[in-house]
Amino acid sequence: MDAWAGELQVGEETSAGPVDHYLAALHTRLKALRDGQVATYIPELAKVDPDLFGIAVATVDGKIYAAGDSECTFTIQSTSKAFIYGYILAEYGREAVLKHIGVEPTGDAFNSILLDEVENRPFNPMVNSGAMAAAELIKGDSPEARIATMLDVMSRFAGRSLFVDEDVFRSEQATGHRNRAIAYMMLNSGMIRSSPESILDIYFRQCSVRVTCRDLAIMAATLANDGINPVTGVEALPREYIQDVLTVMNSCGMYNFAGQWSYEIGMPAKSGVAGGIIAVIPGQIGIGVFSPRLDRHGHSVRGVRVCRELSETFGLHVFRNHTNTSAVVRRELFGDLVHSKRQRTPEELEILDKVGKKICLVEVQGSLFFGSADRLVRRIDKLADKAEYIVVDLRRVHDADQAAHRLLIELFDWLSARNRHLLFAHVLPEGALAPLHAVLCDHCGNLDETVFAHRDTALEWCENHLIADAASGRDLTKFSLSDLRIFTGLSPADLKILEATVQPLVFEAGQTIVREGDEARLFFVVTRGKATVCLRLRGGDREKDGETLVRIATLGPGLTFGEMALLDGGHRSADVIADERVVCYGFSVEHLREIGNEHPHIFTIILANMMRDFSERLRRANDEIRALEG
Repeated sequence: MDAWAGELQVGEETSAGPVDHYLAALHTRLKALRDGQVATYIPELAKVDPDLFGIAVATVDGKIYAAGDSECTFTIQSTSKAFIYGYILAEYGREAVLKHIGVEPTGDAFNSILLDEVENRPFNPMVNSGAMAAAELIKGDSPEARIATMLDVMSRFAGRSLFVDEDVFRSEQATGHRNRAIAYMMLNSGMIRSSPESILDIYFRQCSVRVTCRDLAIMAATLANDGINPVTGVEALPREYIQDVLTVMNSCGMYNFAGQWSYEIGMPAKSGVAGGIIAVIPGQIGIGVFSPRLDRHGHSVRGVRVCRELSETFGLHVFRNHTNTSAVVRRELFGDLVHSKRQRTPEELEILDKVGKKICLVEVQGSLFFGSADRLVRRIDKLADKAEYIVVDLRRVHDADQAAHRLLIELFDWLSARNRHLLFAHVLPEGALAPLHAVLCDHCGNLDETVFAHRDTALEWCENHLIADAASGRDLTKFSLSDLRIFTGLSPADLKILEATVQPLVFEAGQTIVREGDEARLFFVVTRGKATVCLRLRGGDREKDGETLVRIATLGPGLTFGEMALLDGGHRSADVIADERVVCYGFSVEHLREIGNEHPHIFTIILANMMRDFSERLRRANDEIRALEG
């Protein structure tokens, strides 16, 4: 197999995630189905264990999910027709192939003897007559060379070397009398020109190639990935012919069940009488199922049911419009560099510097459907190896379908079981993501810890929990004047002088502490509760007195505001509103200036501390800007 490289390595250990758990549960539930019968008209197929059952799903970026007997081998049978049809299209072109094989569905069984006598060709390449006409076109200077070509085609799609099951081949060769009748009828009418026996030889071998349902999933995913094998990166079929193969699979791949299949399940598909089924969701996934019990149409009973449930659960019907967005994750930011607008004390900042990487903000963009949501879920699952708090910012997501809802719920449960916190930001009860909001409301319990209107409040929630965990029982909310950074460096005697000017102030939730434009007469130190600094602008976070307010910062115990009045007096540049009951120390600017006249060193130290804090805030702001721009 020198023509292609990079065979699939199976059996690699990977951690189970939401999709794995879903497939395992689906497999367990459907394994109870005992309907249908194993194919017996080929004696070797009758020997198979009827209870074997495997499911595999391969994504277009090479991720494989599997459940049950996914590594059990069986013969590919008629599922091979789709891949050989793609091969002859690439070798001869559409126009030449259409002269030999049509594309119209017959409404009859796979082994129908009915032929298109008007156009003098088989009706389509998915029935046996069309597949035999396609087999005649496989190139090679000798029978052995043609067999090698056929195996090379199939192996490129599977991503590994495949081989013919000689026992099944001989069994088909010995009992394939109906196929012989079809071949001789085609020879009689000039639809084929080679010896029927030579065509049947390679056709029977083609059907006897041994695969697993994992192989089938990768082969289907290669069709979903515009002809590029997602595991090896090798082109198995030029992109221009993918639509031809998928179109014929959709209309003819399930024979006289094709119309019902397309209507209910809506995936281009192909089945085989050994119990295999492939299904393709273009741009997203390939599905492979194996279960030998067949229905009256010759399709795997469990295989049909698997595809139906996947389609219904994840909204995979191909006629649902999707945009294939590979870059679903716009950016990942960690909490040691990017903080909420909640201002922090030096002790709190020190904690966030040390353990902030336990918070990860994931910015998501585009449309969320199975393919993009699966990528997102896998990335978040990987981030959760180290991050304990993950905020999913959905501000740039304009649509999330049923599949995305299901995967995000599965992810939420999966991470919860691992003691991880998954938070969703910019998910509102109205607008494009209202259905997702409703699903989260129904499933996630305490929405105050799960769904947030803004990523900033979600980040603040995570920070608060990290800080509380790291404080080890210390109360970071109790402060004396000596604990405040703005008074660092003052002696006990200096602090005694300041204490005489303190005004204890209490503000109830929602009360305005300072208003933009008011004269700046006090500066404040928060000792209990929290307050938000807001600007009066359009398009902000909340409304007050008929105006829209934009959150600039939130202040908690130990933090100061209004201190700029010490520099220039003047008027307030923003509102400060109590989010809850707030207790403050108020310092009169006029009294502090008087103290500065009598004790210049006190005023100098306070101003120096202010400059140091401003400098540190600027440095942190620069670091955050670099992180955001990176």
